[in-house]
Amino acid sequence: MSWGDDNTVFHVVMNDEEQYSIWPDFKTIPAGWREAGKSGKKEECLAWIDTVWNDMRPLSLRRQMAEDASSQTSQAGN
Repeated sequence: MSWGDDNTVFHVVMNDEEQYSIWPDFKTIPAGWREAGKSGKKEECLAWIDTVWNDMRPLSLRRQMAEDASSQTSQAGN
């Protein structure tokens, strides 16, 4: 089994910033990553990521931008 083997099963993994990747099932998932609920052949997993990962920005950036927008809205109302 290897990364390039057509028979390798992969897991879709996600980190705390909600960024996705794939990881082969024959290797231990690295620290900071967890299974995201999809396993299968490489192409299946990559296609699944394409459908669920709509916003490539890290979670911390999305949160900060939402905070900034919220504070600008509340300042504009004053």
